[in-house]
Amino acid sequence: MTEQLRAASGKDVPRETLEQLESYIELLKEEAKRQNLIAPSTLEAVWDRHILDSAQLLRFEPFSGAAWVDIGSGAGLPGIVIALLASGPVTLIEPRRLRAEFLAQCIDRLSLGEKVTVKCSKVERAQGKFDVITARAVAALDRLIAIAEHLSHKETVWVLPKGRSAQSELALAKRNWHCDVRVERSCTDPESEILVLTRVGAK
Repeated sequence: MTEQLRAASGKDVPRETLEQLESYIELLKEEAKRQNLIAPSTLEAVWDRHILDSAQLLRFEPFSGAAWVDIGSGAGLPGIVIALLASGPVTLIEPRRLRAEFLAQCIDRLSLGEKVTVKCSKVERAQGKFDVITARAVAALDRLIAIAEHLSHKETVWVLPKGRSAQSELALAKRNWHCDVRVERSCTDPESEILVLTRVGAK
């Protein structure tokens, strides 16, 4: 699994980090008995469907130590995985109280308190400026930019995993927003793409 993680993320993965990821998976599976964090059908394939799928976003980090924000972090995907693999600070925004409490538990159990912050609020009310913005299955691209643009600065990179709707969402968003776009193929799902946006702003 270490080699798969290195290939997906482009980063070396020490044994300690691998152990933390294993601990996170156990926390995720245990909490899934209490609340619907991820689709039950994906629990047995959690490494491929969730861990590697999240880890691959690190390939688009603009520089080491970048400050990330994960919008609608939910189960901590991709936010917790990014926090375990990246060197910079990570902010998790999650409006649902039970999920925010789970994220706080993960941060405590994985000893991530010095670099990870949970904000239990809607993204519209969150504050701060971040180098990388990510969100997984939160909203269509046009809507996501509208509610989160205030968290970006002129050099922010948006790293957004999307499924088959990537191109149609991008076409719709370009009616209201200008941006530079790279479309990257997901390494875990041949039918999914990752939108990497820079210089995002209103038209």
